[in-house]
Amino acid sequence: MADSTVWWLIAGAAIVLELLSGTIYLLLLSVGFAAAAVSAHLGASLSTQLVVAALVGVGAVLTWYLARRKDRAARPPSQANPDINQDIGGTVMIESWGPDGTTTVRYRGAQWTAIPRPGAAPATGMHRVAEVVGSRLVVDKI
Repeated sequence: MADSTVWWLIAGAAIVLELLSGTIYLLLLSVGFAAAAVSAHLGASLSTQLVVAALVGVGAVLTWYLARRKDRAARPPSQANPDINQDIGGTVMIESWGPDGTTTVRYRGAQWTAIPRPGAAPATGMHRVAEVVGSRLVVDKI
């Protein structure tokens, strides 16, 4: 069996395993295996094929990891991310604050405890939900 055939079979097996596991990393490694198959078609030696598979596969994984890491750093934490929590951005009316700096508001059909964002003074009126911490709404004055 030709070297290129073996590399294509390995790449196909990695893709099947990726489909079963649901991760992207095996798919990226299969790109390295496919690059090794192409280098085998071009007549490269076995050691060159191994180097190509390693460099392309690991390079693809590192590129993906660094891109995801950069993306994760740009996103707000989950308790303040409107893509994850539908309560972020909602509005509530606050009529009074308790002496402990909290109040109870009716929001989406339930009673919630609301607190002002740290460093902000409690004020009455309309507020926007900035975060959800446990069962408390952290609010900003609009």
